[in-house]
Amino acid sequence: MWRLLKNPRFLAGSALIALLLVLAFWPKSASVDLAPAERGKMRVTLDEEGETRVRERFVISAPVAGRVERIELEPGDEVVAGQSVVATFNPADPIPLDVRSRAEAEAAVKAAQAGLGRAEAERKRAAATQELARSDLGRMRALAAKQAISKQALESAQSQARTAEESLRAAEFGVANARQELAMARARLLSATGASTPGQESIVLHSPIDGVVLKRLRESEAVVPAGEPLVELGDPRHLEIVADFLSTDAVRIRPGDPVQIERWGGDVVVQGRVRRVEPSGFLKISALGVEEQRVNVIIDFEDAFEAWKRLGDAYRVEVSVIVWQEESVLKVPTSGLFRRGKSWAVFVAEGGRARLRLVEIGRRNDTDAQVLAGISEGEIVVLHPGETLKDGSRVTPRQP
Repeated sequence: MWRLLKNPRFLAGSALIALLLVLAFWPKSASVDLAPAERGKMRVTLDEEGETRVRERFVISAPVAGRVERIELEPGDEVVAGQSVVATFNPADPIPLDVRSRAEAEAAVKAAQAGLGRAEAERKRAAATQELARSDLGRMRALAAKQAISKQALESAQSQARTAEESLRAAEFGVANARQELAMARARLLSATGASTPGQESIVLHSPIDGVVLKRLRESEAVVPAGEPLVELGDPRHLEIVADFLSTDAVRIRPGDPVQIERWGGDVVVQGRVRRVEPSGFLKISALGVEEQRVNVIIDFEDAFEAWKRLGDAYRVEVSVIVWQEESVLKVPTSGLFRRGKSWAVFVAEGGRARLRLVEIGRRNDTDAQVLAGISEGEIVVLHPGETLKDGSRVTPRQP
């Protein structure tokens, strides 16, 4: 045995075996992705799908029951306020009256004629009273100039003249009202005879705005009731966006928050701003069948019309509401964070080894997290740390 231990070949073989055992059980270096903790701009957004809509819509409806002629306008046609003819409407003939109703209507006409006579007589009386008051006031002013009457007498004459003028004005209003009542009473006497009432004209409906036709709700000629919608108009230059957010996200949004409008079909990101967060929510079933409380957020375009003029009513867009942003914050990729108890932690690469650091995190988004304490700018953070990575483990940068 002693001779064996002194044999050089035995000693060399033993040393080789020991070296191989050491290499076999030596901790291997983990290949990891690394990224520095750096300062830069950071923002937190809430993202949702939205839909454009014309801010002010105008629905042109049938004013009375009757026949509307064929509407030639098509969606997209431009209209001019007060000039473009939207629809032509022929009112229906009056409903025939029975004997009793006709007698009542004729009596109402006579009563209205008598009321008009009284009103006109009252106006004549008021006009005579006003003329007399004016004459008296003129004499009183002449006497006052000579200091022949008191100031109180002059003021009394002025008051009477003003009262007479108001009485005449009220009498004129009474005449106008009586004439209107007479016209209404005569209208009740109209009866349908199978033909249009003499003097009856078509009603031409003009566009109340400068804009375009959004929808043609009725195309062909037809008899329609009063209030039947015919055409919907709007101005596509005055668009807004409505996006429904979860109520838990909506409470973080404030009017005035900036918005980025993306994936709307154009090549640029359009800027917008939150105008209103509606105070009432609603229940919505998600695509997975989950009940959600949603809240509508109304967004205005900030960029000029030329930047988004290809958008129209009810177009789909994606919006990102910026609820927080800073120009210079210390941040690390969120993929480097993990939980250690109740705290957040990262592995920092130092001298080829991973060192555990507990960190204090502020704001977070999908890619980055704000670091308030725990590491310094420029330190290298291990990304996607695995469960086998421990404090002090050897690490090497992963080769691309």
